[in-house]
Amino acid sequence: MAEVRGDAGADGGPDPAGSPPKILIVDGYTRAGREQLQSGGASVAADLYVDMLTRCAPPATQFEVLFPSDEGVELPGREQLETFDGVAWTGCSLSLCDDVAEVNGQLQLARDAFALGIPGFGSCWAAQIAVVAAGGTVARNPRGREMGIARKIMLTDEGRSHAMYAGKPAVFDAFTSHEDEIVELPPGAVVLGGNAWTAVQALSVRHDAGEFWGLQYHPEYNLHEMARLTYCRIDKLIALGFFADRDAAQLYIDRLEQLHGDPERHDLAWQLGIDADVCDEHTRTVEARNWINQLLLPRMRSRRTNSPSP
Repeated sequence: MAEVRGDAGADGGPDPAGSPPKILIVDGYTRAGREQLQSGGASVAADLYVDMLTRCAPPATQFEVLFPSDEGVELPGREQLETFDGVAWTGCSLSLCDDVAEVNGQLQLARDAFALGIPGFGSCWAAQIAVVAAGGTVARNPRGREMGIARKIMLTDEGRSHAMYAGKPAVFDAFTSHEDEIVELPPGAVVLGGNAWTAVQALSVRHDAGEFWGLQYHPEYNLHEMARLTYCRIDKLIALGFFADRDAAQLYIDRLEQLHGDPERHDLAWQLGIDADVCDEHTRTVEARNWINQLLLPRMRSRRTNSPSP
């Protein structure tokens, strides 16, 4: 069903349940989509999530990766899914607007996780799939694609007091790449942040027995990954008017790479309009760390304590 991708480091604190968490990483990209990213020097989305959560989770946390859009892959049923303490969803090049088997299978997986009370977390596609699985709606954003840096994401009153944003500025920028947006919330959903481009940049969804913390942006990216993703989408971005031509696009990509390699290049940071909320890893990944410490670990302890003895 899934492949093991390694154990976590020690950033997330002690495990309250006496044994390490087990987290399923769901990477919905098709095989062709993953290969296209790798051909442009970008990382597979699952690897980015394993790397980020490894730095946020308790020691010896176990990760398994599922590629649900691959041909012949069998999605876990509820009995198998229940062996996981959390499910984290990466971004994805599919669209919730499409009625295809790859999308519908992941929606059922999300519904099963909600029914079992397994805490969920994820970026972009992840927030959208949680919303649709719980009864909400996603559509194409009439403003088009939001790409590169999502500017001036502002926490709502609920966001400023929410556990996912403890330690995060009330207004921040973040890496982003998406065309769809959440347009109708399901019952049990609360908007935690938004900006001028997308009203729902972050939310929590309580549905059945579960809770999902979703972001429209990507804390797992860094400047290098955004540079490579831009390279992979270069023709599309030129056609959409983000760049006048390939030379302009390549200059932007090169500047991102240079700043990644030398964070002290304040001239480049100024030219790109990038601050610590994007460059500083600790600030950028606050949401993932809080999900583990404030939702996954407490819920894991509760589930294991209340499980019937064998």
